[in-house]
Amino acid sequence: MQTRSPALPVSVRPSACPGLLRIVASADGGICRIKLPGGRLDATQARAIAAAAERHADGVLEATNRANLQIRGVRAGAEAVLSAALLDAGLGPRQAAADDVRNLLLSPAAGLDPDTPLDTWPLAERLLDLLQDTPRFHALSAKFALHLDGGEGLAMLEHPHDIWLAAMSAEAAPLFAFGLAGCPPRQAEEAPALAAVPMAQVPALVEALLDLFLTLAGDGQTRMRQLLAEHSADTLLQRLQQRLAFPLRRERAVTDWRRRDVPAFAHLGSQPQRQPGLCRVGAAFVLGRLDSHLLRALAALAERHGDGSLRLTPWQSVLLPNVAAAEAPAVLDALRQLGLATRAEEPLARLIACSGSSGCARGLADTKGDALRLAARLGASTALPGLHLCGCPRSCAAAHVAPLTLLAVADGRYHLYRRAPAQPGFGQLLARDLTLDAAGDLLCGPGALPDA
Repeated sequence: MQTRSPALPVSVRPSACPGLLRIVASADGGICRIKLPGGRLDATQARAIAAAAERHADGVLEATNRANLQIRGVRAGAEAVLSAALLDAGLGPRQAAADDVRNLLLSPAAGLDPDTPLDTWPLAERLLDLLQDTPRFHALSAKFALHLDGGEGLAMLEHPHDIWLAAMSAEAAPLFAFGLAGCPPRQAEEAPALAAVPMAQVPALVEALLDLFLTLAGDGQTRMRQLLAEHSADTLLQRLQQRLAFPLRRERAVTDWRRRDVPAFAHLGSQPQRQPGLCRVGAAFVLGRLDSHLLRALAALAERHGDGSLRLTPWQSVLLPNVAAAEAPAVLDALRQLGLATRAEEPLARLIACSGSSGCARGLADTKGDALRLAARLGASTALPGLHLCGCPRSCAAAHVAPLTLLAVADGRYHLYRRAPAQPGFGQLLARDLTLDAAGDLLCGPGALPDA
């Protein structure tokens, strides 16, 4: 699935979204985004990325909230040779036009979860092939994204997707519920699944859904939520059923289904796998940043203690799968020595920060520098549920609304918000125009935050 044609063209459509073949300018140089299938990367590819980042950029890398990697600081004039190096490492699409549409999120624990017999990876491969090999689908927006959820105990359930699909049970071949412009529901008050189909019919369902979207979408309607503003979900389901040779399941068991919740910070530390004697070991990059030296070290660690593979996660972290349980403590210690966060108690495991003014022209504050200063003040005993330092309202670093958000309004000054289900955007405004010290007082002081 990761091979390419030797004659792959390099022309791509204009877009503000970075890709492997489309390097987008930023304040700190070009950004090249490498879309990793299911977040998976082997040690050889990791070393190729590290080498390319050193030769053609500043050696700085970023883990994204869609389980991808991007190279920052790409030098002017080096764009084409950088893309070629990554293609030679098997990290690109089979054809240029397919790069934008390889947006499919999986659980990083797919195939590893001890409580989930289903491995979604074979189904994910079929869906990625469908996206790549269907020229009509190359017209989809670079932001149009799918979520395939196998019911794992490690899953990002807060990122809205244009199409989500979720296994309704722990059977080996379950029904898959699906919905549009949202997330699998976990609470009774959340929007329910629209319908369900057997697992074997998921590819045909996705193909029909994508074709229907492209048929109905008008000018400016690049995302499913925009189409739903003009066509009701019931109308879309009726049109969808006309395109399918099998019935959509809409009985009460489907509409009443709710996805089991997942524990917070399950991407950190050592967790047992369903494979006897093996575990996965996870750690978070500091504010999503890494460099070529760290990536090489992770590749070596994966080869020495695992199966030579890495899995990036939507929490801007990394998993090393298939580590012998007896070796997990040594791997965790090695990750800590490399500067990664391995425990939820660490403040930097709870902070998200965008590139900020040091890397983005739109950033109004040095969010990454401020986040490091704030983490030092918070200390290891904080009960902070999660904090996003955001340089502008676009919220690039988080596809979901964090429990708490510091939104920059000027250099070193922020509005503080708390997530509130009934309120749009970042939620409830708690305080305006705070200095970093004042924000720290609110966040660190016992009972300092006002009640919701």
